[in-house]
Amino acid sequence: MGDGPLADAYDAGVRSAAPPVDAATGAALRFLTAAIGARSVVEVGTGCGTSGIWLLQGMAPDGILTTVDVNAAYQDYARSAFGRAGFGAGRARLIRGVALEVLPRLTDGGYDMVSIDADPVSYPSYLEEALRLLRPGGVVVFNNMLVTSGEPDGPLRVPDPAEIAIREVMRRMREDEDFIPLLVPVGEGLLAAIRP
Repeated sequence: MGDGPLADAYDAGVRSAAPPVDAATGAALRFLTAAIGARSVVEVGTGCGTSGIWLLQGMAPDGILTTVDVNAAYQDYARSAFGRAGFGAGRARLIRGVALEVLPRLTDGGYDMVSIDADPVSYPSYLEEALRLLRPGGVVVFNNMLVTSGEPDGPLRVPDPAEIAIREVMRRMREDEDFIPLLVPVGEGLLAAIRP
């Protein structure tokens, strides 16, 4: 990631309990936002701002990132990182709160992308919110989708709640005509889907 605000945010994230996205995942996020000309993006899981910087780099110059996290210290650091990276105060709206309480208050069909990197157990609920928030042609992105075990389920191995939730999101996107999905094998796995 070189030097500068992005590297600083990455280093802060590594030292925190909110692991940052790696460079390949970040580049994929930047590519996706640029490819769709994103002007309004919702991010669930601000962390120390690494993924937010990648998203902002790909967004339209007047685009606004809305990022949600429960941790005030992370958001304070991310706000500072966004500023150091050259994104003015009007480019990012940081909302502190529980995402499943905040997202229902956001505008239906008002967003080009919803990017989710948070507690995997809540991924199915985030998917429902993303469907409501996305405009037609919008993209939902889930991080950490390849962290499930390759071991078969059975009496000696029961999947944990996070793995069950990840499987549910993957199954839904594979079977539901509301999505055109793509699993990108970068980082811990990035599942992106267009809402037709």
